[in-house]
Amino acid sequence: MQISPPTYLAPYIRHYIFLENSGENMRSLRLFTDGSSGLILSGDMNLYSGISEERMPLSFFYGTLNGYKDFYSKGRFSLIAVVFQPYFLNILLKTSAGETRNQIVSVEDVLKDRLEIFQEKLFNKTSPLRIINDLNVFFTRFLSDRMNPDHHFIAAAQQYILSHKGWVSSGDLQRFTGYSERQLERKFEYHMGMSPKKYGSIIRLHYFLSLVNNGMDHKNMTMLSYEAGYSDQSHLIREFKNNIGLTPKQYLNTENKMAVNFIEL
Repeated sequence: MQISPPTYLAPYIRHYIFLENSGENMRSLRLFTDGSSGLILSGDMNLYSGISEERMPLSFFYGTLNGYKDFYSKGRFSLIAVVFQPYFLNILLKTSAGETRNQIVSVEDVLKDRLEIFQEKLFNKTSPLRIINDLNVFFTRFLSDRMNPDHHFIAAAQQYILSHKGWVSSGDLQRFTGYSERQLERKFEYHMGMSPKKYGSIIRLHYFLSLVNNGMDHKNMTMLSYEAGYSDQSHLIREFKNNIGLTPKQYLNTENKMAVNFIEL
């Protein structure tokens, strides 16, 4: 279940996702980059890193990803994923997004017990819609003293890249913002945890995914890759492997696409 935030929070939160696993089987999961950071909230989840096999915190922030992260779960769980706009984690934690890139940060380490009430509600099976409404109130209050003019700049630059489906040159962005290439690199690194070029490539890839997921797979892969702006199919395959760890064909054959950037392997 995917829920949009209220309009006034849309510049900071893309959407909420509620996921529930009622079975006992182990599940292999992959979170891959969509340019966003986010928060995973759970009261009863046994989630482990797919590489180190380290148990994840019940609730954690994740920074923007260069590629993908694998996890596996054991037993039943319910969770709410809060998918942030890329720069919102920087606002919440008051730290460079570059420092949290590809990182998992325990909620308890940075916010102490401020989100514990939401974990308890998930554990007690409170309606996810009610929890999301309460989260809207929490984030609204949290924003009141944390904004600065740079956040409005980075939001405008992000929307410019989104409106062009990722196809924005360095020169285009310099003319739009009035900043030099080096200034843009620094601001994107601090607020979003990646370069403008990297963010554009992610948006371009997800535009291609939207074409496929919205029922346009009647066209062949080459036609879709051209429509998304790729010069050739090998370029698309390379981007897929770097960001998702799969080929386009493998992605299409993945049965359980739980969210736009979250799949079961």
